[in-house]
Amino acid sequence: MQTLLKQATIINNNKEQLVDIIIENQLIKNISTASEEINPENFDHIINLEKQLLIPGMIDVHIHGANHYDMMDGTTKSIQEVSKKCLETGCTGFLVTSVTSSLEQLLNMIAATKKVIGKEEGAKILGIHLEGPYLNPIKKGMQDPNYLRLPDLTEIKNIVEQAEGLIKMVTIAPELPGTDEVIDYLIAQNIVVAAGHTNATYEEAQDAFNRGINHITHCCNAMPAIHHRSPGITTAALEDDRVSIQAIIDNVHLHPGMVRLMHKTKQANNMVLITDALQAMGVGDGHYHFGGHEVTVKEGIATLKDGTLASSTVTMNQALKISTEMGIPLGDSIEMAAKTPSNLLSCPTIGVIQEGYDADLIALDENFNVSQIFLKGIKK
Repeated sequence: MQTLLKQATIINNNKEQLVDIIIENQLIKNISTASEEINPENFDHIINLEKQLLIPGMIDVHIHGANHYDMMDGTTKSIQEVSKKCLETGCTGFLVTSVTSSLEQLLNMIAATKKVIGKEEGAKILGIHLEGPYLNPIKKGMQDPNYLRLPDLTEIKNIVEQAEGLIKMVTIAPELPGTDEVIDYLIAQNIVVAAGHTNATYEEAQDAFNRGINHITHCCNAMPAIHHRSPGITTAALEDDRVSIQAIIDNVHLHPGMVRLMHKTKQANNMVLITDALQAMGVGDGHYHFGGHEVTVKEGIATLKDGTLASSTVTMNQALKISTEMGIPLGDSIEMAAKTPSNLLSCPTIGVIQEGYDADLIALDENFNVSQIFLKGIKK
């Protein structure tokens, strides 16, 4: 079966290009300039995108919930609801992301994920991201202090084995005692090890990067602020080309100037857009229970009682829009939302609009609202 997408605007080297795209057997078969002659009789479906922006399906490597549902609920329904909301907002793949919890609760979430994967009602599950429990209480943010603990090699081996290959990323505070052997084990399992919720010094960060940590969870948030005499892990990450960073771009977590500095320093190929969303994403203001805390969302900003930020409510298409409003070139923003996370997760067939790649494609209107969705070439 062949599908023709006509009059699609794509971004190539940060320049707009009007193209026709042929999809066959779930893959992008051909991309041609829209001026070339194509015989419509050769296609089962012809869809005219009327010059709307077409981007590769975005990938969220850090999301906790949506539509009132928290994936730590341990139910398949909660994961399906997040999957559906992700797809509705332009995200075709995501990592089911934990928060610090009891071992029992974490294993329940993993078990539910294993039941859903392959049967997703929306975006595809690309794996699991463990945010904790080996995080620094000094920079706990909204993580539940009752379950924060020191790295435990026996425990993490049990978790990884129970997940049967689904753990793709683990966020850890590298300065904690016992971290080294856990990092070594995770890297040996081809798991991305990220630093986050950390109070690491500049020197401790350098040691961690030399050991193999190559990613930073929600950069600048839940870690020491940059200081000219005590630069900390943020500065160490920004200057190290081996290290990529996550960015919550929602007009709350990062000042536009910081976003531009991060982009200028790391470039699009080392910067990943994330939502870090809780269950209020797609729902709105109100009161929620998340990560063992009572969270209030007001005007889209989620906080604990003491004012601590507690995840976000931004969606991936909103993050894409905001990043361009902050001055990031559109092509770079798209790369940060799709190609860079696909490279981080070693998913070689997704993340770009290119011949031979999966036809996971999202059409956006002029306000970055999702207008059409194609998952493996099938219109949703």
